[in-house]
Amino acid sequence: MLHEGSDRIEDSGGKAWPWYRPAVDSMRKPANGSGRHHGAGRMTASQRRTQLVEVAKVVFAELGYAGASIEEIASRARVSKPVVYEHFGGKEGLYAVVVDRETTRLLEMITSRLGPGLGAREQVLGSAMAFLDYIEADSEGFRVLTRDSPAAFGGGGMAGLLADVAAKAEDVLAGFFAESGLGLDTAPLYAHALVGMVVHVGGWWAEAREPPKEVVAAHLTALAYVGLSRLPADPQRLLRKR
Repeated sequence: MLHEGSDRIEDSGGKAWPWYRPAVDSMRKPANGSGRHHGAGRMTASQRRTQLVEVAKVVFAELGYAGASIEEIASRARVSKPVVYEHFGGKEGLYAVVVDRETTRLLEMITSRLGPGLGAREQVLGSAMAFLDYIEADSEGFRVLTRDSPAAFGGGGMAGLLADVAAKAEDVLAGFFAESGLGLDTAPLYAHALVGMVVHVGGWWAEAREPPKEVVAAHLTALAYVGLSRLPADPQRLLRKR
């Protein structure tokens, strides 16, 4: 038996066995699971940081920034709160890392399907499919980007991402407008309109998941491409004809 406050393990006759210390040590492993990271199973600082970011993404997606807490994140990661503070300084720092990682990933997926060798229709289709692919593969990341962010976060998150994508779309439209004889000064307006259309439809599709993403992307492309191809040089003339 194990004596209270002692390392002695005795059998029923009171004899202490030579293997008692490892047995006691194994009984005294931390209950919060941190003991499993010692020795060969210990996480590196990089592995721990990656783990915390993944756990935090799920928590922020479920609870939002305001509802999430360092205590909840630490509990799910099976670490103490000081470990989280050591890596990220606090909730806002951890949130910023999660958002930065997700926006970078989504932006790379979108820009990889844009390029000077593609026509406007192909680029609209590629951008829409990239966005829907991201939602399908990582709905939690998408929820983090579209939830309300803290006021101090500035232009990060979805707002910053949309600005970056719109800037790239503007470059694409500038070439199209030049060929079509349309005013280049309106390219930023239409770039933001196209990006906003894809994002808002993507938000709807993230919940509905019907019709299939390929069908959704085709409808978005048809609306955007047909609209751009028939865009009048002076849209205000349409209003004056009434």
